[in-house]
Amino acid sequence: MSDITVQRYAYGPDPTQWAELFLPFQRSLEGVVVVIHGGYWRSAYSADLGAPLAADLARHGVAAWNLEYRRMGNGGGWPTTFLDVAAGIDALAIAASEHGLGLGSVVILGHSAGGQLGVWAAGRSTFPAGAVGAQPAVAVTGVVSQSGLLNLGQAQQLGLSNNAVTALLGPNVAFADPLAAVPLPVPVLAIHAVHDADVPASQSESYVAAAVEAGGDARLIRVPGDHMDLIDVGSASYDICRELVLGLLGRA
Repeated sequence: MSDITVQRYAYGPDPTQWAELFLPFQRSLEGVVVVIHGGYWRSAYSADLGAPLAADLARHGVAAWNLEYRRMGNGGGWPTTFLDVAAGIDALAIAASEHGLGLGSVVILGHSAGGQLGVWAAGRSTFPAGAVGAQPAVAVTGVVSQSGLLNLGQAQQLGLSNNAVTALLGPNVAFADPLAAVPLPVPVLAIHAVHDADVPASQSESYVAAAVEAGGDARLIRVPGDHMDLIDVGSASYDICRELVLGLLGRA
């Protein structure tokens, strides 16, 4: 990675409470992209999935923050996973101050479960005092969701991935469901792969329809390929994701 630098930051005492800042030697856009990996919130999947995306974004002139968090199987669940995501994004303030990064534009790129976490995090500024994730230190200005789980009620009813939603949230689904929080105060671009066999397209379709009806800024974008093509930096699907992220950064 001679063309970029990578620095790890801990935001808590647990071994999985960390994020890595990928920095280009020459920045072409201000702001930071927060990369949140998926894996149905399970510890079998890690931020290794997000590292190639963060490196690619840095090579395109953008600072990227590849976020790890506790998942089911290593201490995650409700509210732990969500507290970690909130704290991990807020820890950007420290990294930004050290490297002179402006945080006027902070776009989340989240894949699968990471899409759900990203859209949840984008609504933190609207949470009542005392709620999990309330009063963010770093404001999110946009989200690109890659085949995200954006309708948790439906995902729970369908029993997706061996009832992952129930395992993660128990009776707390409404507190984490992106569909229950529309409209958000920031744009949400919901990308969905047309041959996705892991997350039904209805997850993105129903979210965007509800968000638009509620007056939100949301858009559905269908791209070729399958679920994993979205995070394959050599794929045409990912190229579209990157361009949308860069567009949101520039727009903010």
